[in-house]
Amino acid sequence: MVSKASFGETSDGKNIDLYTVKNPSGMTIRLITRGATLIGVDVPDRDGRFDDVVFGFDTAEEYESDKYQYFGCTTGRCANRIAEGKFILDGKDYQLAVNNDPNHLHGGAQRSLDKVVWAAEPFEKPHARGVKFSYTSPDGEENYPGELAIEVTYTLTDKNAIRIQYKATTDKATPVNLTNHSYFNLSGAGDPTINDHVLTINADRYTPVDDTLIPTGELASVEGTPLDFRTPTRIGERVDQLNDTAALGYDHNFVLNQDAEGEMTTAAVVYDPASGRVLTVRTTEPGVQFYGGNFLRGDTGKAGKPYAYRSGLCLETQHFPNSINTPDFPSVVLEPDQTYTQTCVYAFSVR
Repeated sequence: MVSKASFGETSDGKNIDLYTVKNPSGMTIRLITRGATLIGVDVPDRDGRFDDVVFGFDTAEEYESDKYQYFGCTTGRCANRIAEGKFILDGKDYQLAVNNDPNHLHGGAQRSLDKVVWAAEPFEKPHARGVKFSYTSPDGEENYPGELAIEVTYTLTDKNAIRIQYKATTDKATPVNLTNHSYFNLSGAGDPTINDHVLTINADRYTPVDDTLIPTGELASVEGTPLDFRTPTRIGERVDQLNDTAALGYDHNFVLNQDAEGEMTTAAVVYDPASGRVLTVRTTEPGVQFYGGNFLRGDTGKAGKPYAYRSGLCLETQHFPNSINTPDFPSVVLEPDQTYTQTCVYAFSVR
């Protein structure tokens, strides 16, 4: 079942629609057209109790006033960081907004994909239902080259999985690196910590960063570091070892173990012993950014619940940060004769 309602307006008077998608077992997701954003995910625990496990806000005004959390949005054109907001493409220099000093972050400051209103088309099929969002970013928006036509389709399956499929085409070479920026707490959004969640990440390597969180270009082993999640590990077990680093905790890109480029791979598994909920993340992307909520400071979210320090985690499936300036990383350049595609699945179960 898919239903539609109003979610208010943007500050410049554009209507924002809210879509509620429910499957036969009762799992429900909520999506808004501003930013093609996932604002709610209600899933059962081991006793059948439903809780909303993602962060968000109750009003359009709160989404507009938030400048740094990116709760649940479609992120881009180029997710993550670009060093000093600069790159060279086809012999031309480009300067993007520096909105995470001294770097460019998540597509820019004014017209990044999380801040615009997308067109939406709901659908219902056997065993699946959802919403297809579309937006055409004009040539020069946020100073990115090329007109970029984008589709992001959220599908809720009968098996309690959210499948996010991305597609984009361009009329001029341009960097593209899209992701979803949901924050999860499997005990329920607003629970005070994710440090007791148990995390597994399917990665032998990660990308070390400098003091501004830009990768050095090295692909380093996780062996013997606090970043080794190859076996299930409580998130809070070693996080304090990273408190004095530039990331201030977990905010790292992991190089996924893939047999072939673009192959669907299990990126991560999160288990919450308290609720029994399990989140399995699968992707066609080469990397996943694990962020442990180091910059959450107790701001009020949905239903008046505070989002405390390290009370939410992100698992952003994507290409590596600053790939546009790192030739040895998988390329993020989309050419006019190519179609960008990728898939991310957030699948929920219980133990």
